[in-house]
Amino acid sequence: MKAIYIEQTGGPDVLRWGDRPGPEPAPGEVLVKLAVSGVNFTDLNARSGINKIPLPAILGSEGAGTVERVGADVTSFEPGDRVAYCMVRGSYAERAAVPAKMLVHIPDGVDFQNAAAAMLQGMTAHYLTHSTFPLKPGHTALVHAAAGGTGRLLVQIAAMMGARVIGTVGTAAKAELAREAGARETILYDQQDWVAEVKRFTGGVGVDVVYDSIGKATYLKGFECLKPRGMMVHFGVASGPIEPFDTRTLTAKGSIFLARPTLASHVSSPDELAWRSGDIFRWIMEGKLKLRIDREYPLAEAAHAHRDMEARKTTGKLLLRV
Repeated sequence: MKAIYIEQTGGPDVLRWGDRPGPEPAPGEVLVKLAVSGVNFTDLNARSGINKIPLPAILGSEGAGTVERVGADVTSFEPGDRVAYCMVRGSYAERAAVPAKMLVHIPDGVDFQNAAAAMLQGMTAHYLTHSTFPLKPGHTALVHAAAGGTGRLLVQIAAMMGARVIGTVGTAAKAELAREAGARETILYDQQDWVAEVKRFTGGVGVDVVYDSIGKATYLKGFECLKPRGMMVHFGVASGPIEPFDTRTLTAKGSIFLARPTLASHVSSPDELAWRSGDIFRWIMEGKLKLRIDREYPLAEAAHAHRDMEARKTTGKLLLRV
């Protein structure tokens, strides 16, 4: 089968397009013929070596397609079913063997593109707003990269839950996208002192929670934006991993909390996976959650997608057509 794989870590140039052995479904697994694969920062981190994975490796951790065969002991899926998944590496390929426990059925009202675009980023936004820091009406949240793939979904869900959202973005065009998603205020972080702006918007009080997917460039300043006993939710490293710091900083800033959650810990049971994916698909069909698929590339052009994502040229989800 054709696939995108790496034999060493590095920049986008290490991505290889070629033939790889096709997978066979082991007991408990399902062979999926992929239609679409999602592109995520975790793929870039695996490619660059920030996230350690065994090599050689087929990249990609999110996809949607059709069940081709099922392994022994699989009773919940059958050939022809439309399915989607995330958190299983190997989706930059024509086929993938996926544990049945990680698969979900795609409702009739959702196409492959939206299903692939919604799984990782949608369920990430879900657990951040429903579990890590459960938002309620009256809460104020600061969302970094508010016009990005995860950020824009996070803004929509937070606003849906009644929270006030302040979003940071890189351009005026991205600010408009964030406001369309439900951000009440937006800040151009390259042109404005975003800490001062947050303080101004909140009358000096600060926010209840900071959702930070940026990492190194923002996390320390983010502490300055929190109310006493507020929470910094650090869930990404787009600018690089955060550096070690004295945890007494949390005390000095007002007994604030620091969380470093992952999606894997929030879809580890079938019930949680069904809850989160079910909510996301329902909101899409009801028109409450609007995905923005920024660009689609042929699978062979995965390196182009990685370069665009790293250059901050995107304002939504990137997909690879298989």
